[in-house]
Amino acid sequence: MSANLKISAALVAVFVVGLAIFGVVRTQGDDDPAAATAAVVREDSHRLSTAEDGRVTLVEFLDFECESCLAAYPFVEQLREVYADRVTFVARYFPMPGHANAENAAVAVEAAAQQGRFEDMYDRMYETQPEWGEKQESQAAVFRGFAEEMGLDMAAYDAAVEAPETLARVLRDREDGIALGVEGTPTFFLNGEKLIVETTDEFIAELDAALAG
Repeated sequence: MSANLKISAALVAVFVVGLAIFGVVRTQGDDDPAAATAAVVREDSHRLSTAEDGRVTLVEFLDFECESCLAAYPFVEQLREVYADRVTFVARYFPMPGHANAENAAVAVEAAAQQGRFEDMYDRMYETQPEWGEKQESQAAVFRGFAEEMGLDMAAYDAAVEAPETLARVLRDREDGIALGVEGTPTFFLNGEKLIVETTDEFIAELDAALAG
């Protein structure tokens, strides 16, 4: 299976560093009350694709301003292509406090999602991250420009961005992640269990094992 996945050595290096830093975080204990009420996947979680049999689900807690998430993005896209309808891929927000525009970006994506355009804005954030990432001033106007270029209903978009419920939706994802032991991005869960790997080959092997199980 791994022969079908081609990503650059530089990208692998950045992504693997992210896995090494964030993929081995301790999971919260069963006696943690927050963990007891947290969910790896919720009914309204954003699904990039859905497997018909529902046996295997891969969840990513992500930050659109995170360089490791950007490095993981093409790998995840290739996984989606290779595994097609066999794996459900779920994206959940986890804006990191050290990134000035991570929360703004997630709110913009959620506002687009309310018009059925989650994946389009999700893609746009990663495709343009080098242009707006790591800036301290608000990039909300930049994100609004993306919405305009996508042809969204701008009155609805603006209302969604301003609505406290939109930010609450983003922060609920992050709260779930924190309760589940997520401390950095990207962090992946495979069938409800934190994926502990150090290489992309190990990542693929875990997916294959889940499908074979």
